[in-house]
Amino acid sequence: MDNTQSKGFYKLSWMQRIGFGAGDMAQNLVYQTVSIWLLFYYTNVFGLASEVAALMFFIVRFIDVVWDPVVGALVDKGNPRWGKYRSWLLMGGLPLVGLAILCFWNGFSGSLVYAYVTYVGMSLCYTLVNVPYGALNASLTRDTNEITVLTSTRMFMANLGALCVKSLPLIIAYFAPKVDGVAVYNTPEAAPAWFKTMTLFALAALVLLFFCFSQCKERVVMAQKDAAKVKVSDLWMEFLRNKPLRVLAFFFITAFAMMSVGNAADAYFMSYNVGATPLLTTLFMWLGTIPAFIFMPLVPAIKRKIGKKGMFYLFLGVAILGMMMMYTFVSIPATKDNFVLLCIAQFVKSSGIITATGYMWALVPEVIAYGEYTTGKRISGIVNALTGIFFKAGMALGGVVPGLVLALVGFKADAAAQTPLVLQGILWLVCVIPAMLLLLAMWIISKYELSDERMDEINREIEARS
Repeated sequence: MDNTQSKGFYKLSWMQRIGFGAGDMAQNLVYQTVSIWLLFYYTNVFGLASEVAALMFFIVRFIDVVWDPVVGALVDKGNPRWGKYRSWLLMGGLPLVGLAILCFWNGFSGSLVYAYVTYVGMSLCYTLVNVPYGALNASLTRDTNEITVLTSTRMFMANLGALCVKSLPLIIAYFAPKVDGVAVYNTPEAAPAWFKTMTLFALAALVLLFFCFSQCKERVVMAQKDAAKVKVSDLWMEFLRNKPLRVLAFFFITAFAMMSVGNAADAYFMSYNVGATPLLTTLFMWLGTIPAFIFMPLVPAIKRKIGKKGMFYLFLGVAILGMMMMYTFVSIPATKDNFVLLCIAQFVKSSGIITATGYMWALVPEVIAYGEYTTGKRISGIVNALTGIFFKAGMALGGVVPGLVLALVGFKADAAAQTPLVLQGILWLVCVIPAMLLLLAMWIISKYELSDERMDEINREIEARS
């Protein structure tokens, strides 16, 4: 190993990069299934009113705000046998997949208590996996370019998981009962099909978490004597003194609120505004993920060409353009050609969203290093807990807003047809509200000050101290 690598600027093998990315793919199979489909499952299959489900989503995210810093401090202070961070992939992963399966079990149909217990439990276990997994990124290397490649690989793998999640209508249709030869996945009769599908996803996620655990090696971690001093209060102290972290935190809120609103509304949009079959719904949702396989491998080159901020501006602007296109095309009377136009709009929108929100994870190791540079403490778990709080705050908005909007416009899951007001409300959830949030995100990221050159200086100064 050369001297640069010995000082923390490690180069990783492709197997290590893919192994790390497998962890995000696993989490997507579980948590993105919950984010995109659980509200739809609760209202159309399990039997909860949309406003009741919306309130539950908000309460669960509020619990996360209390739980995440506790987990962050626990992770930073602890030193489990198999690694400070990677050990949690197994310790938290096993209960996570079990509770995720139970979230989609209809044995207590319509029971609000059962929904709360399983959803809260699943969310708590997700934090036990997600916070240390996020910190694991910063423990593998300090090399800025390596982190960019690692993040691109991670997001490529994550979107493989997303592609599976967005294939859910087809998979459920395979198991679901047929009416006049057509599979029905949005009624209580389809409940066993949802359970079987989630079971397949959860077991695959567990295998991927084991693979991630086997390939990751922690080499840039806090000294144990410093770890013993970590407190939950360090989270808010770090937030107050670390400006790049504050900028990134608010970007996370906005970005995840945008994604959560749009993702939760997509199933309703395809079912009621478009009237698509499970096959067409899956095709449309695939187009929300396929751009990742085109653009994420190009991120390192694009970033070198136009810089970090330029890349965010470009792709967030592309996403807004796609939303404008979709809003325009859906107002055209439904035809086969119109569906093609909607697919084009979906591809444009998703190209922007996936690239911009995928790269934002590469900024987390930067704000961790900046905090270490200014305070001398590398509290990766605490920082990831803080970003976790803000991304879950965004998820809370994403969970609450669709349910409330659907309730306000008078959505009825058992109605033969939805009213024009309901259809317009769904369209706002898919296009207008996310576009407004993206404009806010562009303004927030304009305040981020850590260039690649500055990060290289900071990392070299940190290594020179040791």
